[in-house]
Amino acid sequence: MKVFKFGGASIKDAEAVKNIASILRHYENEKLVVVVSAMGKTTNALEGVVAAYINNTGESSKLLNEVKKYHLHIMKDLFPEGNKELSNAVNNFFVEAEWVLEEQPSKGYAFAYDQIVSTGELVSTKIISEYLKECGLKNNWLDARGCIRTDNSYREGKIQWEVTQSLITEQVAELFNRSNIVITQGFIGCTSENYTTTLGREGSDFSAAIFAFCLDAPEVYIWKDVPGVLNADPKHFPEAQKLEMISYLDAIELAYYGASVIHPKTIKPLENKNITLYVKSFLNPTATGTLVGTNAQTKPLIPSFIMKFNQELVSISAIDFSFIAEDNLSVIFGIFAKHKVKINMMQNSAISFSACIDNDPFKVPALLEELNRSFKVLYNDNLLLYTIRHYYPSTIEMLTAGKEVLVEQRSRHTAQFVVRNSESQ
Repeated sequence: MKVFKFGGASIKDAEAVKNIASILRHYENEKLVVVVSAMGKTTNALEGVVAAYINNTGESSKLLNEVKKYHLHIMKDLFPEGNKELSNAVNNFFVEAEWVLEEQPSKGYAFAYDQIVSTGELVSTKIISEYLKECGLKNNWLDARGCIRTDNSYREGKIQWEVTQSLITEQVAELFNRSNIVITQGFIGCTSENYTTTLGREGSDFSAAIFAFCLDAPEVYIWKDVPGVLNADPKHFPEAQKLEMISYLDAIELAYYGASVIHPKTIKPLENKNITLYVKSFLNPTATGTLVGTNAQTKPLIPSFIMKFNQELVSISAIDFSFIAEDNLSVIFGIFAKHKVKINMMQNSAISFSACIDNDPFKVPALLEELNRSFKVLYNDNLLLYTIRHYYPSTIEMLTAGKEVLVEQRSRHTAQFVVRNSESQ
């Protein structure tokens, strides 16, 4: 049994969906749980719907309709003669999103986000499930909200593992009695009160790891538009190289610091059960890709570069210029945790504490407002955070040449720099 995960780029149009069918045909004699993201840039588009809804711009329904048209166009290409069952199901998902937009956003941004943005995964998986049936690939569609149970932390749902384990084991086993392929959604879960939650941006990888962990799958395959895990983003580093193998430790570090190929929460459940992860190209499915595993040693052992844009550097000091002591830090970390703001890099001196964070417009203003009540707060925005894993002195010199370095931090294997330069504009 294997768990596959296909991201948005792999299903961005009708031709891409057909390619997925051709890949799955090579595995039709094996039991597969296939975790699928929203199509193309649908998540970004639905985030625009949520922003318009919360900000009351009057554009939310129009923007949602554009998302619907995009999917209807793909459906028309895949089903020239139509598919009434699919059309009804897709329409129902969009109607549920419209119901949310008809209400006042009294429960806040995060709640509205999860109810609306989750539409992308529900629609994409229905389309793919029906198309696979059309191709003779028998499968069953599974609503992940019925088996991935989370708490009420909207946009960052925390898994309730015991309940989730029981639900996944029971439901997937029953579906495997009917077909070898189960199609389900990445990124989404549900609370005990039946409200939809999401697991964090790009969380479909994590969903694949959850299913693999609960089902004791020996292997997980993440299908990407790159040949495997690269040591840098080729858009910014044209000479980026593929890593043939990665240790779990390096994979966790790279994901934690922001490498986009693997979601940060993905690795730990796999490591706990010694499940091998393969990152492969859906454009060249027979190529070897990258292996991530317990006994793997990172090869080649070369510097890996991670860039995080739109960063904000927050510097916090006591109002009376006294030392930043343990009691101050306890309060500061409590405020960051309260507003669910992740610190990408931090540094403290005798009189100040600095934190580099993502400039999230729905979290950072409230964070700064509360910090300002007890501390003196300064900040710089529009910054870029570089992280280098397995760095050489020469790589640091190359990256920082001609740039204003605001904060620098090095450990034995990892170096980080917050810079202000033209790329962050």
